[in-house]
Amino acid sequence: MAFPDPSLTMPQGTPPKPRSNGRLARLVASPRFQRWAARTPIVRRFARREGEALFDLLAGFCHTQALTALIELDVLSYLAEAPATVEGLSRCCRVPPDRMRILLRAGDAIGLLRLSRGCYRLTARGAALTGVPGLAGMIRHNAILYRDLADPAAFFRGEGETEMAGFWPYVFGAGAAADPETAERYSQVMAESQTLVADEVLSAVSLSGVRHLMDVGGGTGVFLDAVGAAYPDLKRTLFDLPPVIAAAQRRFSDGDVTLAAGSFRDDPLPEGADAVSLVRILFDHSDDTVRALLARVHAALPAGGRVIVAEPMGRDAKAARPADAYFALYTLAMGTGRTRTVEEVGALLAEAGFKQVAAPRVQRAFVTRVVIAQKSS
Repeated sequence: MAFPDPSLTMPQGTPPKPRSNGRLARLVASPRFQRWAARTPIVRRFARREGEALFDLLAGFCHTQALTALIELDVLSYLAEAPATVEGLSRCCRVPPDRMRILLRAGDAIGLLRLSRGCYRLTARGAALTGVPGLAGMIRHNAILYRDLADPAAFFRGEGETEMAGFWPYVFGAGAAADPETAERYSQVMAESQTLVADEVLSAVSLSGVRHLMDVGGGTGVFLDAVGAAYPDLKRTLFDLPPVIAAAQRRFSDGDVTLAAGSFRDDPLPEGADAVSLVRILFDHSDDTVRALLARVHAALPAGGRVIVAEPMGRDAKAARPADAYFALYTLAMGTGRTRTVEEVGALLAEAGFKQVAAPRVQRAFVTRVVIAQKSS
């Protein structure tokens, strides 16, 4: 089985201790220094850029709400068809013209729209947003997270129940996800967000030499669908909770994929696969649950079998913002799980008995990171 070269192995060693920047921080925080920086040509550009960044932090909530309104009112969908005037969009979306004008200007300000010759049209970023699979669905879904964060201080103190925990009941055990309607809701959200992840994983990891891949917690099978398109001769098994497997049957009605129902918390994993994928699974769960799952994966694999972990991972310069400023809060709202670093995931794999832990390079770390490991021969 092919395995990545040593240059892809995770960096070892302890990072150097950061130098104290207390004096610099106090200087920059001084109003007198800020007034001087704004007037001095050599640092004026830096000061202006930092000031704009600070205001973006202040206004960020309004940006996300404008984005949500553009999605909910189908403004971006209309503009994907053709440019439109304020009045035309006002009629289509049933929003008063003066309010629609403010929304469109906000869309212009955050780089999704632009006004040209009296009509609004999509920018390249706005067009890309409409074409990313599942992104509009995730933006709508974020309304739950916004409500959970309405009192952010209480949220971080852990006061009260979160709505997000009720949306993802399966993370607390298989029995909580017995309701087919609930299973359908979270399966749809997962499916819509998996296409980009699948592309990134298959760009980073070669499955050449793998005979049989089992996707654990694979939802309705978006990842295995992509695997089948790239490796048509590869045998595939999907393992997930019974209500989720029932939804997956519609995708794999031709029998190309073996569907196995069960809970990785309570049931042993089916044997026979020489590779196991865990796509956006570990960060949903506590360290104890992850340890137990990785032990089951190790037991199910033959000697030389490999495991593939793909999910947001923090602290990398290219991945820290989505992992640490979005997914970390998302998992906190769920009430379980956490985002981990590449090194932390690697340590958990090593603890489970896996060797040759490595982190292949990915093109879009903001979509996912990947860690792979092998069971000793």
